[in-house]
Amino acid sequence: MTDSIATQLQQASEGLLFGSETDAPFEVIHWQTQEQLTPAKLLQLTEHPPDAPVELRTVDEFLAIATQEEDWHDEEERETVKRFQNLVSVLKQNLSQLQVYRVGNTNIDAYIVGVTPGGGEWAGLSTKLVET
Repeated sequence: MTDSIATQLQQASEGLLFGSETDAPFEVIHWQTQEQLTPAKLLQLTEHPPDAPVELRTVDEFLAIATQEEDWHDEEERETVKRFQNLVSVLKQNLSQLQVYRVGNTNIDAYIVGVTPGGGEWAGLSTKLVET
């Protein structure tokens, strides 16, 4: 992965928290693998048990609530929505085959990953969420 992609992802996600029952930051992730990323491969790369539940989502579905501006948002909330919209743009501009993998049921590890230009490497962001 080029340093510029890592830098862009880091800058776009800096200070953003994924809202759930806990607010968690994003971390840049990168895997050098020539293999197709499947749920089983993701579980192996992230050291989850092989039988952990995995749910797939699109980036737009996963970040829908964070990228939707509402009439009742104040200035700070509108700015946060714009930052999430920018984050989605950075992800889509730099990574192909973008997919979100949600691992677990209540304490969920989420991985927003795609293929870097030139292929062969997977990169993106990870975060945690709690859904009870």
